[in-house]
Amino acid sequence: MNRPVVVGVDGSPSSLVAAEHAAQQAAWRSRPLLLVHGYLHPLGYGVPLNPYDMGLPAPTEEARRMLDRTAEELRGRWPGVAVEARQVAGGPAATLVAESRRAELVVVGSRGLGGFAGLLLGSVGAQVAGHGHCPVLVVRPEEQPIPVGGPVVAGVDGSEPGRLAAVLAADEATRRGAGLVLVHVATADDAGPVPDEVAESGTAARAESADLLDATAAEVTAAHPGLAVERRPVRAVKPERALIELSGDAALVVVGSRGRGGFVGLVLGSVSQALVQHAHCPVLVARPQPADEA
Repeated sequence: MNRPVVVGVDGSPSSLVAAEHAAQQAAWRSRPLLLVHGYLHPLGYGVPLNPYDMGLPAPTEEARRMLDRTAEELRGRWPGVAVEARQVAGGPAATLVAESRRAELVVVGSRGLGGFAGLLLGSVGAQVAGHGHCPVLVVRPEEQPIPVGGPVVAGVDGSEPGRLAAVLAADEATRRGAGLVLVHVATADDAGPVPDEVAESGTAARAESADLLDATAAEVTAAHPGLAVERRPVRAVKPERALIELSGDAALVVVGSRGRGGFVGLVLGSVSQALVQHAHCPVLVARPQPADEA
């Protein structure tokens, strides 16, 4: 099944930058590119919308022209990528979540049309990152061009989502010809001197961190023998703060959808939420690919 790279386009600067990132991803992956415009009001993920029952308007000619123009411009810049554009009668978030069932990757901008400056991530991006059925790339900051330098950073924590993040990060680093930095953040108490038993616990935690990084590095280098992998154990009060700081020098940060100890009912863990809101580079939320339909 030749799954496409899917990107949500609404004509906003953020979505047009996201479309450029999506075209690059499609070229790297040798996949087609699908531009999707969900033209109904974004009432939210999971809200069933039938434009005929509700009397909602048909898509505007202006939106159709915007979509066709964006597709034509991308074909000109990425001649090796097959580009298709589609308007869908549905809210943008629900539309992209539905498309993610058949996608290789979904790409969203950090803030869409009508997004308020005070909202660091628009509701559409947050919902797709939280509910998508395939990996979701959130393009940050809003006007960020495609990074040309820096490593791919993956946060690992011993969980299955963290392992998947490392695997996808290794794939991304290989496509980009970049290095991979595996980061494990152990929590640290910044209250000053600690008793001996706490210091011993810290020594054990460092050994556990080193073992986890070594095992993860062995797994990804087995699949990518020529990949340069750096192991970076970090101690921080909050893991998200450390990863946000590291994102300043990265081309991409890859995180699991939910980390170690995350609650099953949470669709996006606290670390992942913080990264997609505050990272200084694009963030890939790692999710397994859906099974191909028979």
